[in-house]
Amino acid sequence: MGSMKSRYLPARRALLFWTVFIGLGAVAGAANMLLDPTGASLGMETLLPYFQKLPLAEVLYQDYRFPGIALLVVNGLTNLTAAGLLLAKRPGGILLGGLFGVTLMLWISIPFYLFPRNVLSVSYFLFGFLQAITGYMAWVFYQQERFSVSEGDYPKIGTDPSHLVVFFSRMGYTRKLALERANSTGACLYEIKARERTEGTLGFWWCGRYGMHRWPMPIEEIPGDLASFDHVTVCSPIWVFCFSAPVRAFCLQAAGSIREADYILVHHQKTPYWNAAVEMDRLLGLKNSPAESVCCREGRFLTCSRRNAPETTCMGGNEQCGC
Repeated sequence: MGSMKSRYLPARRALLFWTVFIGLGAVAGAANMLLDPTGASLGMETLLPYFQKLPLAEVLYQDYRFPGIALLVVNGLTNLTAAGLLLAKRPGGILLGGLFGVTLMLWISIPFYLFPRNVLSVSYFLFGFLQAITGYMAWVFYQQERFSVSEGDYPKIGTDPSHLVVFFSRMGYTRKLALERANSTGACLYEIKARERTEGTLGFWWCGRYGMHRWPMPIEEIPGDLASFDHVTVCSPIWVFCFSAPVRAFCLQAAGSIREADYILVHHQKTPYWNAAVEMDRLLGLKNSPAESVCCREGRFLTCSRRNAPETTCMGGNEQCGC
């Protein structure tokens, strides 16, 4: 992960833009409402009758004082606070920045109810949506990039040359599980290297293309003799409901060379992918190999283990985890 170009930094900058843009706009609008409660300076004096649909209108909506205070508090100070936290590089700024995008959408829902449809309300609803999406992306990228794993923390790897752990990992999650398995068994370790781009946002979509079509992705040549190992553990992330394209290429090249195997499958959904284990067995010429299906979300793991994979096909089934 250290050499991968950061996706969090541009997402953080985009979120900072939205919080400052929305925050300053709300402060300016609130200031105008408070300085001129009639709304004449903004050309809004004719809109006051529409507020009579709201509760307590006879008290709160006779002029723009209360709407101005509400705008300042709900969208102004909140977004500027989030901007300050983002500038201070605090994780809370990411969460609040995304949350206040949702707040803006809810705020704009009130004009949708009160006023005739207009370009300004639609635009700000879209701004809120983009802010919320940017906040979510920034949080995911932040969690991904702060996740790290070092092979030096697993000193027992390679102490048992009769076992091998093979893995492909794009984000590092599968790597961590592979290192843990190799360390617990003393197995040797081999990382599958793809010859296609797999890193970053473009790599994500490129991998998705391979996963959708069930294509093998070109990989570097497998060194050594796989038949010399008594047992091989194959670790793969799940791409589009099946195992990854580099691991598919490995299985095709290793067909007939592996005597005994088990699988570790890493995915985002809380759904076991035993179907992928069956497909890997088919490609390797094996049957009913043990498998572990592991849900991983930004570095947090939940393992659903099963001794043997059921007789299904790799079509993305939705069998729910029984753990």
